[in-house]
Amino acid sequence: MRDVYASGLTDPDGDIVHRILAGDLAAFELLMRRHNRRLYRLARATLRNDAEAQDALQDAYLKAFRALAQFRGDAALFTWLSRLVLNECLGRMRRESRRQNVVPMLPDCPDDDEMSFDMDPTNSSNDCAPDQSASRAEIRALLERKVDALPVGFRTVFVLRSVEELTIEETAQSLGIPEATVRSRHFRARQMLRESLAEEVERLGPELFEFGGRYCDRIVAAVLARLRQS
Repeated sequence: MRDVYASGLTDPDGDIVHRILAGDLAAFELLMRRHNRRLYRLARATLRNDAEAQDALQDAYLKAFRALAQFRGDAALFTWLSRLVLNECLGRMRRESRRQNVVPMLPDCPDDDEMSFDMDPTNSSNDCAPDQSASRAEIRALLERKVDALPVGFRTVFVLRSVEELTIEETAQSLGIPEATVRSRHFRARQMLRESLAEEVERLGPELFEFGGRYCDRIVAAVLARLRQS
């Protein structure tokens, strides 16, 4: 199966669709692996829950498989798939809202006038790897919490534009909104994140650059070793 996947990495989406419709299940695996990351991030940005996003993506894939004959190629395959994922996510949100007897969360958000990351830097020092890995994990968790706090309309635009680096046109097509709305929401999302992170820095000010862990241990051990040698 891996060889089939590797050999089809450069196949156009249209060719993959034809192979799936001809009964080639391996081609559907290729389709999923090609679009998994972007579609998962879209589901995660909408639902704000890892497990729910994974379930929604699986259900959307099943619906895509059954409805693939309806794909006419008028839009990019990712755009078609992203609409299915969004519909699945919004359906789950509506069902959850009805269970909780609250007003359903809408996929939209107010316009500005009305006021809705992978971090894997190269590590150059093995000595500090545990501390740096923990710091990266903490920073990523903080950023994810801040993105989760954005209204859903801003959140989905930010993830597609800033995380997945889709163009304005691609984002607009995927979400079914005007390009001008993509621009305004992306700008506003970045502005809200900057403000939110600035507040976090002020709140955690006394804890910044805390001296501990391996840094502290290494300094203490070095000094003691030199004292013993003197």
